[in-house]
Amino acid sequence: MDRRARRSRRVVAEINVVPYIDVMLVLLVIFMVTAPMLQQGVEVQPPSAASKPLPSQDDLPVIITVNKAGEYFVSNAPNPKAPLSLEEIKPLIIAARQVKPNVPVLVKGDGSADYRSVMQAMVAAQQAGVDKVGLVTTPVDGAQAGGGK
Repeated sequence: MDRRARRSRRVVAEINVVPYIDVMLVLLVIFMVTAPMLQQGVEVQPPSAASKPLPSQDDLPVIITVNKAGEYFVSNAPNPKAPLSLEEIKPLIIAARQVKPNVPVLVKGDGSADYRSVMQAMVAAQQAGVDKVGLVTTPVDGAQAGGGK
């Protein structure tokens, strides 16, 4: 009987954590590699300004981008990299605001874009029912937020 007592093993009801850590690390590497590729939109160089960043919000803003040539792009369009006319921008903003009424609308203009093109994008957003339209800038190195003379 002593032999049987020695051979019997107790069942361990603990989870083997090592495979879960391996899976987690693989997923982490995958997300780290794919995250830079997820940036959408058209590449422009907004002007620099000493400004405060917007408070963090859960809703992704609708971004109207104006490139050097004065072409318009909207972040929530079916193809965000295809240029749109001002008349095509308004329904996209209205549709986004029907889903989320408080979604912020921002205009991101290239630093060398025509001022008139940027203003027309802002007017199109206002005609779509947006009360406040923000402008996207890049921070000035060494400048303090809110300052600037």
